Amino acid sequence: MFLKEANFSIWCDFIERDFLNKGFKDLIKRGIINGATSNPAIFKSAFLNSLAYKEQKEKLKGSGKKEIYEELAIKDIRDAADILMPLYEKEDDGFVSIEVDPFLCDDTKATIDEGRRLFKKIDRANVMIKIPATKAGYEAMRELTGEGINVNATLVFSKEQGEKSLKALKEGIQKSNTLTKGVISIFVSRFDRATDAILQKKGLNGGLFGIMNAADIYNDIEEESFPHIKALFASTGVKGDDYEGDYYMKELLYKNSINTAPLNTIETFVKNSSFEIKNPPSKEETESFFQKLKREQIDRENISAKLMNEGILAFKEAFGDILDNL
Repeated sequence: MFLKEANFSIWCDFIERDFLNKGFKDLIKRGIINGATSNPAIFKSAFLNSLAYKEQKEKLKGSGKKEIYEELAIKDIRDAADILMPLYEKEDDGFVSIEVDPFLCDDTKATIDEGRRLFKKIDRANVMIKIPATKAGYEAMRELTGEGINVNATLVFSKEQGEKSLKALKEGIQKSNTLTKGVISIFVSRFDRATDAILQKKGLNGGLFGIMNAADIYNDIEEESFPHIKALFASTGVKGDDYEGDYYMKELLYKNSINTAPLNTIETFVKNSSFEIKNPPSKEETESFFQKLKREQIDRENISAKLMNEGILAFKEAFGDILDNL
């Protein structure tokens, strides 16, 4: 736990085989991270560019493309889970996430089947299956957690997605007889990249949309006060020079939360000599903020839906690129 008194964790949003054997272990030893996440874009960079996979890819020649992808990913996830297991056994998070095939995002049964299969094949209690927060995904979340499989509800942009993910995870976990856990991955920085220029033209401050949206969803999760589900802030890296490299990590340093960030963002954050726990904006403050935007014809729901569609499309493209190039 990075800040034990606040129950605040940092998870590393990066997995690559050489890194797991070196830098990853060092970050854990130093008490900086206690979990990890992956996604198709992360695996695309690793599988297609790193020489660490050359030997295994040679052995898998002749296998189907998705089979090769899964074998590469499963080895990395299993290795990360083993490294994190001592933390998990101490109930200090210790989870690593793997995402189901993003092309299954609108197929409940196929998502459930793949989630079960991946969890069984990896065979580690501290693995989370990442399920996109779609209509089909909510039922998959409920079913998998009900079977004792930990779930990371991902690509959450809207308040409605947060509410539905929370309901599905809670109902599933309540059916389970195990210590099943769930996290809700609230995407942050993409809102500001999409709206800052518009806001500034209207004389409004940038860099707030993503934080206010994330805080509103976080407040809903905290209000539910269900101990097995936590808010996880994702997409917290900064693109460009508009904000400090750790801007979103510092602004979203809330109790009972997780921040999953790229390596360079984590490195910038830990260079700070002090870490101030923040109180999130109240429901009244977030409501007032979004009402103000609405008066300026900036619609939160439409932007959330657009970003969700772009997010799932980007993961599909990354996944497709991996398969095409393996």
